[in-house]
Amino acid sequence: MQGDEALVEGSLIAGCRFFAGYPITPATEIAERMSRRMPQVGGIFMQMEDELASIMAIIGASWAGRKAMTATSGPGYSLMQEGLGYAIITEAPIVITDVQRGGPSTGLVTLPSQGDVMQARWGSHGDYAMITLAPSSAQDMFNLTIKSFNLAEQYRNPVVILADEVIAHVREPVKIPPLDEIEIVERRKPDVPPEEYIPYLPNPSEWVTPMPAFGDGYNVLAESVMHDEFGHRIGINHAAAERMIKRLYYKIEKNVEKIAMYEKRYLDDSDIAVVSYGSTARTALRAVREARKLGIKVGLVRLITIWPFYDKLIEEVASQVKAIIVPEMNMGKIVREVERASRGQAKVISVPKVGGVLHHPDDILSTIKMAER
Repeated sequence: MQGDEALVEGSLIAGCRFFAGYPITPATEIAERMSRRMPQVGGIFMQMEDELASIMAIIGASWAGRKAMTATSGPGYSLMQEGLGYAIITEAPIVITDVQRGGPSTGLVTLPSQGDVMQARWGSHGDYAMITLAPSSAQDMFNLTIKSFNLAEQYRNPVVILADEVIAHVREPVKIPPLDEIEIVERRKPDVPPEEYIPYLPNPSEWVTPMPAFGDGYNVLAESVMHDEFGHRIGINHAAAERMIKRLYYKIEKNVEKIAMYEKRYLDDSDIAVVSYGSTARTALRAVREARKLGIKVGLVRLITIWPFYDKLIEEVASQVKAIIVPEMNMGKIVREVERASRGQAKVISVPKVGGVLHHPDDILSTIKMAER
């Protein structure tokens, strides 16, 4: 399958039954396949008039009890930020796929980039936390889409699948396991009668409250203005605002060890590490293997979860090696997080690549050789 096709199949297995979107390269294949597949599984496909309408439609579908997603690229994701903030404060579980292409603005329509990394964390205004996953293969597009829906339901938060043009259009084998072997997380409904339900009162262990659907008989307010635990506007109530903001933030950041996914290779004896993600991680693995053939002790850390950023992982790697190399198809974004988390224990080297071109293994290998000297 193509990566975009694998994502669609993963979403359907996860239980997605509503998709709203607007065509945009290199994510259009997702909408095209959704338009065919959704009616086959009893779901709904809607082509909206624009990207803002798309994200608002899936928020509405989520509150109506459906698992819902949209897909876009950088320019469309920019237009979705107002809706993203609304989903965050109303705690609507949705999944957004951003198949990155070069920017800014309309940018490089058909070429890859990893320029939306920071936007996937900080795109909407205010204080909040995000979950963002970065697939590196068509198999990842299938697996991580299911994982994204599970995380959205578990934490009542938008989840971003941060793909790129290379991963969206690569065609390679995808294994779909038996359905009874796939973990599917369903929405946690209230276990108290309607008169006892408090819409935004968290579970002390997870900071997340159960979520009824409109029509379930519960009094629910999906209020965009800062609100209290009952969903009522708080006006000038600093204590209530502080409780709300901290909960939105902590329900993700205090669960980072449960959320974070990563892959380590060849790190046991390494004194150099390459930290990468997305399609760049494929090139990085080739470079690491070539360096190993030359006798250079280098390993790879592939970040699967980009946000929340797993500081502890990088801190542990930095304590083991003398240098960390960070190749990215941007001017240097995650490298800043690596520098911060490494706490000066290792030298951090950025290997940026822009212009819509994926790194060549030699780009990374030459940097490994330089760090090894």
